[in-house]
Amino acid sequence: MQDKPHPRRHGWRIVRRIGLGLFGLVAVLGTAGALWNALALHHYRSANPPPGKLYAVNGHTMHLYCTGSGTPTIVLESGRGEDFTVWAKVQPMLSRSTRTCSYDRAGFGWSEAQPGTRDANSIARQLHALLLEADITAPVVLMGHSAGGVYIRAYASQFPAAVAGLIFVDASTPEQAHTMPPAVAALEQHSAFEYTMLKSMFALGIVRLSGRCTAVLPGFEAYAGWIRANTCVPSQIDAYRREVAGWPSALAETAQDGPYGDLPVLIFSRDPAQALPHGFPLRVSAALFHRTNLLWDGLQEKLKHLSTRSRRIVAQRSGHYIQWDRPDLLNREVPAFILHIRDGITAPDNGSTRAE
Repeated sequence: MQDKPHPRRHGWRIVRRIGLGLFGLVAVLGTAGALWNALALHHYRSANPPPGKLYAVNGHTMHLYCTGSGTPTIVLESGRGEDFTVWAKVQPMLSRSTRTCSYDRAGFGWSEAQPGTRDANSIARQLHALLLEADITAPVVLMGHSAGGVYIRAYASQFPAAVAGLIFVDASTPEQAHTMPPAVAALEQHSAFEYTMLKSMFALGIVRLSGRCTAVLPGFEAYAGWIRANTCVPSQIDAYRREVAGWPSALAETAQDGPYGDLPVLIFSRDPAQALPHGFPLRVSAALFHRTNLLWDGLQEKLKHLSTRSRRIVAQRSGHYIQWDRPDLLNREVPAFILHIRDGITAPDNGSTRAE
């Protein structure tokens, strides 16, 4: 007489089959998601080739997009983790006054990753090499947003003869390393697990499924194809992670940079009275946000000490991305700044701070 299967053994067999089935389903869905994301990126990149030109810098491709004509050339330096498309609302207008160039730092957009530490000095050297490859040899005006403000300071210190002026757009400063509250500074810190999870969510198409990979903000429609071609690219998580890792060195390297004599300097700062944005991390209270804004405002005022020819404009109703919230302000004031440089004159309101 044949023995009947033991109930417990039979139950484990069912559980194992279910587990293998679920694992197989997850594997199939993951493969499908990864293929979908890869095909979507291929489609958008094929349909929207990079504007401007690609240049070889240190044996790696770098992307530079120049529009307009005239001198001095404005070179736009984006914030950490961002590519040239962040300037969509200002580059077209600024190009009416002079040649204006945006670019992708190594690892972002159409620029290939480069070896080495992603600190301020290395980023400045790579930008300088890129401009030389593009035959932009006359002194330029550097315009840096957020972390880009630290990078352009490193550039001005390493290549002073190549700089005709500096424009800071709610720029980071070396002093923030010991000025900002720890709770705010901690927002920029992420664990290896978090980076891995985010990269996996990009690669497996999970983020694309949410619609965020194809979303385009109002006012960016002309750049829509390029934005979609450079969004949800898994390798850019690695590039961002390397810039975050190099940030302490970037701040330390530029702590002693400046002052720059009578080099023309224009500073745009966010409104310190802005309200706590919707969806801001819950661990940042409205009171802490307000305190941080006031501390940041003080650091912005100190940027005027970088030159005897400096002035500051506080962008009313604007958050950190002034080039998005108040492009009208940049598109009006920057061309006037360029004219002052061309004519060799000092602005009538030199040394002032005003709100607009």
